[in-house]
Amino acid sequence: MDSYSILYSSTQRTGLLSGFQRLRSQRQMCDVVLEAGGVSFPCHRALLASSSEYFWALFGETTAERLADSITLPAITPEGLDAILDFLYSGWLSVSPSTLPVVLEAARYLQVEPAVSICERFITDGLSAENCCCYANLAEHHTLSDALDAANQTIALEMGTLLQESRDDLLGLNIQSLMAVLDADEIPGVKEVDLIKVALDWLNENGPLPLLKSNLLLSRLRFGLVAPSDLTNLSHAHRAMATPLIRSQLTRALEYHRLGPAQPIRQSKQSTLRASPSRVLLVGGGSCPDWPEQKMLAFDPRSRKFSSLGSSLPLRLRNHCVCSAGGFLFVLGGEEVKEGDEDGKKSVTMATSNQVWRYDPRFDRWEKVESMLERRAWFTCCVVEDFIYAIGGRQTQPVSDTHTSVASVEFYDMATGAWRRGAALPRPLYGHASAVLDNCIYVSGGLPGNQGSIHGSNHGDNQDDHRECSREVLFWDLKGRVWEKRASMSIARFSHRLATVHRHIYALLGMYEPFCDIEQYDSQSDHWTRLRPLLIGSFNYGMVSTPTGNLLVFGGRRWSDGQEVIVKSVLEYDTKKDSWREICQLPRPLTGVECTLLPLPD
Repeated sequence: MDSYSILYSSTQRTGLLSGFQRLRSQRQMCDVVLEAGGVSFPCHRALLASSSEYFWALFGETTAERLADSITLPAITPEGLDAILDFLYSGWLSVSPSTLPVVLEAARYLQVEPAVSICERFITDGLSAENCCCYANLAEHHTLSDALDAANQTIALEMGTLLQESRDDLLGLNIQSLMAVLDADEIPGVKEVDLIKVALDWLNENGPLPLLKSNLLLSRLRFGLVAPSDLTNLSHAHRAMATPLIRSQLTRALEYHRLGPAQPIRQSKQSTLRASPSRVLLVGGGSCPDWPEQKMLAFDPRSRKFSSLGSSLPLRLRNHCVCSAGGFLFVLGGEEVKEGDEDGKKSVTMATSNQVWRYDPRFDRWEKVESMLERRAWFTCCVVEDFIYAIGGRQTQPVSDTHTSVASVEFYDMATGAWRRGAALPRPLYGHASAVLDNCIYVSGGLPGNQGSIHGSNHGDNQDDHRECSREVLFWDLKGRVWEKRASMSIARFSHRLATVHRHIYALLGMYEPFCDIEQYDSQSDHWTRLRPLLIGSFNYGMVSTPTGNLLVFGGRRWSDGQEVIVKSVLEYDTKKDSWREICQLPRPLTGVECTLLPLPD
């Protein structure tokens, strides 16, 4: 059998379309005329049937139109038909925002799916605040799922602008899109009360709706984000708000506001902020170690930009602790710094605090909750399930200026709003760090007080020669009654940080260690591994673990030419690549700042 080759010419297909286009423009060999809106378009049956399912069926063997010289298409406009015929004959589709509706209508009606796909891509690529509502209606009408999702997302993100400048567009939105928007987890810069108002205005404009549809729409509103004083008036704002389903949701929202300390552990979608992914909240700290600021900063890891919160800390604190639970910020203990006036001279006094403050970003409101049983600074706190644990620390007596470290552990039960005693540390400890892994607490380093017995296999208390910092690691299973020892860190650390990432614990930079080494702890093997060190160390920095698993280090102090320097750098540690880099800088030098992740309204 002779061998042979099959070769392809890309110019043949292009030439074929060019030939048909030339014949059409010269009106030669056209065997059918399409009419739309009184305008005639001479065409070729063969090309139409090979390019469109509609024409393939229209020119079938048993149809009346098979041999007709002229076919009227009353459902589409001349502009739409002209654009689709140009596309069939050339492969080029001419579409603009003004012609999109008629072109898409013609493409859908004539079943030219490639043209429909081009129109859908045109919608998705051109979305803006000016056209998103119109495009959403268009995409919903023609069942363009990808374009509809993109348009709905744009409406949610641009809702603030739409409410001010294009409210009529919102009132003309299809119900599927409005429900999708009210389901969105991110609607920046818009209060829930405003969403409720636009939903009720939409019902007035497009109603009356069947009970099921109005319930489906209004049940997507988050009544827990509305102040109690406004909730009581909502049930009378519209007849659709008086249905049993919506009234029950209003009742649950009022009950949520009455929960008090239990609010963080009784969260639902109804009380969850429509916010961007959690941002890093920088609490306290300042450009001077002895004079912390009350302002708070928010850092967006996506844009790497800082913004100031309108709210400020109720107290001027240093060596405090912060944590977040249920979308609330908790600020615990620390040393309260006050400015005094003694014999006509200004002075600064510090007193260890046991106060606990809770911040609700939903309503920008601070609330003082039950104080800790003991005053603490230089301590550590962590959240496990429904409890906040405060571990160890130091107390300063304001009169004698003496310091006493403590071994006590207490926990705050968010269900009852009360503090209770927990299993005490083996010895007093301050300047230590903690992390949570598998609902168990790990405590490392710090400056210990009196020696005591510890349950475990490793009884050595190896300490740094200079400051007697500890490299000891303690472990507490909440069901147990005592702290147990785990493998010690390779470096004694004080005022350092622990973070849990991908089921490992990382120990970072402290105050007195001679190196900048990072260590990783594997709980399965009970082993620490040295990682890539930071070239220049720092202390009194803020640190947080991001959802991606990277660690962010904010500011702090470092030694330079024998002097302490407060830095502005924001460093990122990639735990997968074991690498450091500086990603941006703080608005101003900061030291002593405490960090946590918290969803915040835009």
